[in-house]
Amino acid sequence: MEYKKIKSKKIYEVVIDELLQMISTGKLRPGDKVASVQQLAENFQVGRSAIREALSALRVMGLVEMRQGEGTYIREHSPRALAEAMFNTLLMKEEDIKELLEVRKILEVGAVSAAAQHWNEHDLLTLETALEEMQTAGNEELGEKADFAFHMAIAKASQNSLLVHLMTNVSEIMVEAMRETRKLWLFSQETTVEKIYQEHREIFQAVKERNATLAQERMLSHLERVEETLLNKPITGKS
Repeated sequence: MEYKKIKSKKIYEVVIDELLQMISTGKLRPGDKVASVQQLAENFQVGRSAIREALSALRVMGLVEMRQGEGTYIREHSPRALAEAMFNTLLMKEEDIKELLEVRKILEVGAVSAAAQHWNEHDLLTLETALEEMQTAGNEELGEKADFAFHMAIAKASQNSLLVHLMTNVSEIMVEAMRETRKLWLFSQETTVEKIYQEHREIFQAVKERNATLAQERMLSHLERVEETLLNKPITGKS
């Protein structure tokens, strides 16, 4: 019988996760003073060195600032900055990446099927616009925005408001996953911008033809390529 090796996280990484969760839920807001290193160590029941490492990492991420003689404060930050920080910590944990991709498959394969059955003319126009922007994007950021816009347009074409709500709730982390995937694809030069566009174009064509089964197959194939790309990437922070 084979047993899976249990990989433990470093203590400071656990502290980072907890502090990020407090920031994302609003328990720690911009301008708030973070408890002292000693107090945090007592609260989390860890050593002070782990707290210092965690705070230093959050400073590098741009989420906290350390004021000499005053302490550590939460900085003003954009939702994107927080999402990037959370996704960077996610890259430390292969199981969490798998869970994120599993959620995308559950939501988006179902969404594309519903979209193929329920789209209206406005939905098609929105999808075509996203495709055009994806094809003509002059830089990486514009390509990422068009990519995300396409996937959200699929959800909206399902005419299911609850599904759109669920997709919106994971939108920031999805954007970071897309950004990382596109970087890896284009850096490896195994995938071109044109190939990325063509995958999405084929999904669109199946939706337009109201072929729900084919749309699901193409969306699943696309997401499986995303999964393979992210999981084949060396996972940092693993012991």
